[in-house]
Amino acid sequence: MTDDEVVETLRAAGRGRTLPPPARADAIDEAERVIGFRTPPLLRRLYGEVANGGFGPEDGVLGVSGGHAQGDFRDIAELYQDGPDPSGRVPAGLVLLYDWGCTIWSLVDFRDPAGPMWCSHQGELWPQGIALGEWLIGTSTGTVTVHTLLESEPAVERDR
Repeated sequence: MTDDEVVETLRAAGRGRTLPPPARADAIDEAERVIGFRTPPLLRRLYGEVANGGFGPEDGVLGVSGGHAQGDFRDIAELYQDGPDPSGRVPAGLVLLYDWGCTIWSLVDFRDPAGPMWCSHQGELWPQGIALGEWLIGTSTGTVTVHTLLESEPAVERDR
């Protein structure tokens, strides 16, 4: 699916939900400044063209300043600044995007423009093998769930 198709799919899905308005460019720029990496182009488009978070799985992904919050987490830059992992095992540039609950997070890799997705659970971190667009469509349609994320955890890590 192209970025244009992802944007249109999420825009159409958002018509049935209450979403915040799109983010201002300066709010996205400020998040990039705090994080120290550029936002993957697809995520930047979604924040600027569809909504400032709230799209995607169940509760919707976190936005940038002034956008969709998830529980006590107000935006991706604030959460990144607070430090996603006190142990220091999460590399710089991996940004918490969605809290599944029970210490399970989906993270997007800002170091790569394609936005590869990662999962964090109970101190373990592993790549999902899919990019942001596929993850967003999958979480919106139910083909990517918390269960499929946990099933993808490397066996070596699960057996520790």
